[in-house]
Amino acid sequence: MDNAKIRNMEEFAAFSGVSRPTVSRFFHDPDSVRRVTREKLERALEKCDYRPNIFAINQNRKLTKNLGIVVPYLADPFFAEIARRIETLIIAAGYRPILLSSHGDTRLEIENLDSLRSIKPAGVLLAPLGRSSDISAIEKFCVDVPTVLFDSNIDGVGEAFVGHDNFQATSVMIEYLTRTGEPPVFFEMRDPPNPNAGKRRKAYIESMNKKELDQQIIQVDGDGWQLEEIGYRGAVKAIKGKELSRSTVFCSNDRLAIGFLTAAYELGLKVGLASDCDLRVAAHDNHPVSHFTCPRLTTISHNFAAIAQKSVDTIMDLIESGERSQERTTTLFDGELIMRASA
Repeated sequence: MDNAKIRNMEEFAAFSGVSRPTVSRFFHDPDSVRRVTREKLERALEKCDYRPNIFAINQNRKLTKNLGIVVPYLADPFFAEIARRIETLIIAAGYRPILLSSHGDTRLEIENLDSLRSIKPAGVLLAPLGRSSDISAIEKFCVDVPTVLFDSNIDGVGEAFVGHDNFQATSVMIEYLTRTGEPPVFFEMRDPPNPNAGKRRKAYIESMNKKELDQQIIQVDGDGWQLEEIGYRGAVKAIKGKELSRSTVFCSNDRLAIGFLTAAYELGLKVGLASDCDLRVAAHDNHPVSHFTCPRLTTISHNFAAIAQKSVDTIMDLIESGERSQERTTTLFDGELIMRASA
């Protein structure tokens, strides 16, 4: 592969077989990596035509080494987990992560971005609130600071978006549930805080239409991020009111499902795969607590590792190139079916 065409540092890392953070350290300071690694990278440079933008690297040395991370609700273990992975990768690349939570508050989301703008970070990784975000304010921020969005997309905003393929993942779950039992009822919030919920509803409808199956969507009242409580109250109402037309329920996310499982237990309904069970319950996200519900929750997992890695790689490429993207990119990773005892 002599004279291989390498366009950026991420491709060079793959070509050389050395991790992206280590390659970054090498170009900033060759003596900061082990001798055997340095020699390996030097040999790789001889075999390809990649040369880093030295001017950009020198300019980046004048920037702060701060990288902002903003998530919508850090009390949610889902966001805590992906933030943890991103923080670890940023530290490995030689930068300092500054993690901020918007706590589901539009005003606080903008205050977080204003605080980051004031310290002139090298870049920001932003998981926006979505439906309740002040899009105009976020657009202005992204003009000032290199920003990559993750988890929740706002069309046209930021240099790139990295996230979960909600359509693919929902389709996989529908396929599994219809193959192994009754078609599912879809259980969701009427006004969900995260826009991914809307994509999952659309995917449910499309998947059921393709199979020529009747749909039932139960939308429960409630707003904000107390999703377990909203799921619990909605499930109590649906079960007592005999709203469920089938014995299989597909919840829009794991946190709603946790509330649903609690309601089913309190109302004397058995959830699971056995012949004496009253309901099957599945959900979406592979929330860290979903491993420990009773029964353990069947769900669709995000590829946390890939989303975190690609998000950090993308912002690092922007920082080290010293240039803004000419074209916004979108990268979606497939979900994985996690079969457990609830469905």
